[in-house]
Amino acid sequence: MIMAKPLQPISWEGEEYIIRDHNFVWYLGLFVIGGGLSVLAIFLKWWTFLALVILSIITILISSLRPPRKIHYKLDKDGLKEGSRTFSFEDFRAFGILKEDSHFSAVLIPKKRFGLSVKVYFPGGSGEQIVDFLGARLPMEDVKLDFLDKIVNFLRI
Repeated sequence: MIMAKPLQPISWEGEEYIIRDHNFVWYLGLFVIGGGLSVLAIFLKWWTFLALVILSIITILISSLRPPRKIHYKLDKDGLKEGSRTFSFEDFRAFGILKEDSHFSAVLIPKKRFGLSVKVYFPGGSGEQIVDFLGARLPMEDVKLDFLDKIVNFLRI
């Protein structure tokens, strides 16, 4: 019986999320849509909806102007470490690789039906090592962007 040698831990730094370009037209569209919804809320006297629209516009502005954090990742025998958090391989049934524009990410698919998947961005040069490491512990599946991710990409948020 041949024993596979244990894989060495892999560490890298990755962005928290993909930086998307926002030009003048994007900001203008955000304010026009926000202003239109605000006028509608005032006209119909939907004060709670008005507060929600204003808070949403402020939140989108802050998140679009804030640069992504650099997060330290590590794959080892215990699982995936994302900063101070650790995700055990036992909580996931499979993994997949996504390519968005020129960015690559590994997506860990949870065993639980309503569990959250974990998406980790990594530099292209580390991709083969990361896929080999994950493949030694989890089966690989095709993954696609879900509906919410498609909306976020379309709106460039």
